[in-house]
Amino acid sequence: MFTRRQTLSLFGTAALAATLRGTGRAAASEPLKELRFGWQKNGVLALAKGTGALEKRFADRGISITWAEFSSGPPLLEALGAGAIDFGPTGDVPPLFAQAAGGNLRYAGTYKGSAAGSAILVHKDSPIQSIGDLKGRRVAFKRGSSAHNLTVKALRTAGLGVTDIEAADLSPSDAAAAFASNQIDAWTIWDPYYAVAEKNPQTRVLTTGEGIADSWSYFLSNGDFTAAHGDVLLEILDELAKVGAAAQNNLDGTVAALSKITGVPEDIQRVALTRKGFTLAAVSTVGPEAAAYQQALADEFYALQIIPKKLTVGDIIWSGRAS
Repeated sequence: MFTRRQTLSLFGTAALAATLRGTGRAAASEPLKELRFGWQKNGVLALAKGTGALEKRFADRGISITWAEFSSGPPLLEALGAGAIDFGPTGDVPPLFAQAAGGNLRYAGTYKGSAAGSAILVHKDSPIQSIGDLKGRRVAFKRGSSAHNLTVKALRTAGLGVTDIEAADLSPSDAAAAFASNQIDAWTIWDPYYAVAEKNPQTRVLTTGEGIADSWSYFLSNGDFTAAHGDVLLEILDELAKVGAAAQNNLDGTVAALSKITGVPEDIQRVALTRKGFTLAAVSTVGPEAAAYQQALADEFYALQIIPKKLTVGDIIWSGRAS
């Protein structure tokens, strides 16, 4: 159901990333002709793509819109930091790895999702009954993703760390295949992949993120693009806020729309959209609460030696002002 686009694997090579760093945006004085979005199969940006909202917003200025699909945040931010795309969404952890690696990016906006929309899954007949039982087990999650954060925090509740498990760094599609074939003992994942897997009667939810990890997500933009086109960024966030509000007020229509975009059946898509605390109507610039959360997460991951350097998240938070 969720196949990777082979063309996206190109963004994972260091050589190409180095080349793309030379393709920064033109100065603000030059007219913008194209907006390049990275997207994942969930959330407000996916809905905006499906409705053509951004194309309509910028059509009268002759600005074209292009889209590149990613299966998770880390490769999206690698492309964004290298200048291959201008704007895209991720969970909380990918920006930390990207900033530590020197990626040319800025936090442009944020939204808070449902902690119940991420979970650690095990097989129905698995002897794993508690988080403590994960010790020594093979647990899959995408390194540098929000699932990495949930895994770290969940293990801590049982007095364990990532070194106490056999961590398998797998993309959602690869992890889904490994889980289905019993090659891994547990899988930490987010919606809609979680909702899809949960539907299988052979899957059991060990824990969700509720009470363990908050669910902040972020919109990030390329640093050169941000410096040159802050006015456009404000319009993008404004349009996404409108899309989110309209979607939240028409849940039936939103379920159908996202089902068409993602290929996820409507009954499963509805589960993902009705998790406790979930809302699509929460897009904004990055405020003090979101910034403080992200700085605390950066400090935690540095202390655990998951990221290699101490970060000041505020250094790359966009001011929210037009250029």
